[in-house]
Amino acid sequence: MENVLRPLIVFGGAIVLAFAVAWGVDRLLRRIDARRPETPMWGLLRRGRVPLQAVVFVALLNLFYDQAQIARSYHPTVNLWLHIILIAATAWLVLRILAAVVETATVRYTGVAHDPARARRVKTQLTLIQRLVTTVVVVIAASAILLQFDAMRTLGTSMLASAGVLGIVAGIAAQSTLGNLFAGLSIAFGDMVRIGDEVVVDDEFGTVDEITVSYLVIRTWDERRVTMPVSYFTSKPFENWSRGGPQLTGTVYLQLDHSAPIAALRKRTEELVRANDYWDGRNWSLVVTDTTPSTIEVRAAVSARTSDDLWTLRCNLREQLLEWLQREHPYALPGIRLSSAGDRPGQYANGHAESAGHQPLHQQSHRDHQESPRESKVS
Repeated sequence: MENVLRPLIVFGGAIVLAFAVAWGVDRLLRRIDARRPETPMWGLLRRGRVPLQAVVFVALLNLFYDQAQIARSYHPTVNLWLHIILIAATAWLVLRILAAVVETATVRYTGVAHDPARARRVKTQLTLIQRLVTTVVVVIAASAILLQFDAMRTLGTSMLASAGVLGIVAGIAAQSTLGNLFAGLSIAFGDMVRIGDEVVVDDEFGTVDEITVSYLVIRTWDERRVTMPVSYFTSKPFENWSRGGPQLTGTVYLQLDHSAPIAALRKRTEELVRANDYWDGRNWSLVVTDTTPSTIEVRAAVSARTSDDLWTLRCNLREQLLEWLQREHPYALPGIRLSSAGDRPGQYANGHAESAGHQPLHQQSHRDHQESPRESKVS
């Protein structure tokens, strides 16, 4: 009877104690969370209930397994696997606690920070720290597990004896990886680029979606994901539209006839810009930037709060100006002139340029008919 009860007591007691400890810790965290709702960490720590149960259960089994007195010939093997499971469960618990602490710090700082750029910088730094600590914990846990085997201990001793040569070889082999690692640290703590920044990399406009120790993920305006190594951002130039504030200035180019009424066009541009909700009220302008034997180039510059607002503002302004020109001044659109050089815009007072030999194009060809948000100029 004793041979039957002893294993039941050991295993049953370990299970009961594991659940009791986890239940007690969970209840304590729940009470603290109710008393301090402004701190989400206590509620987040409750996610570690399952790994905590595993740690307590395996630790108790590891401690009292010899008392069970079952399958004595397998004790070394069972103890080995109990140690391995305990190491893995402990690493799991540490990672859960780390995630709760990082998420709490991110939520609290984001809630009180009045500067969005600073909040993004802190989020980037915390995310990278979490990834680095996670890597260290996983490496330590894996090393501890491997050292549980006698063959690995012998290999480890041999490796320590030749650590100098192996260090040189490993350094050369991992040069690219180490370069990315240090580049990631430079990006996070050098405030070079942050999660949420709008950047232009290799003629691709997008938002930084994720930063790891080795690569960045950029979400483009058409929902594609572009993955770039972090070393790229420390070795090559790139545009960061979120540095110094999100305000931007963009341009709209129109190719018009020499007879275009610039003064009226400038007045109409001002009316349209001031009536547009996407304009931030900072500046606007309209100037003639170039001329050719057949056309002139007119540039309208407008400012907006964000790149998305600027893109919409430019599209709206372009459409409205073309509509106004087609309705009020069709002769101003580029076309093939068949009349003599002495003709004047007054000859087209009836609104039909064709009657005077001036054939407007059905669709205006201008510089930025396929432009993307990245073509805007940062003010």
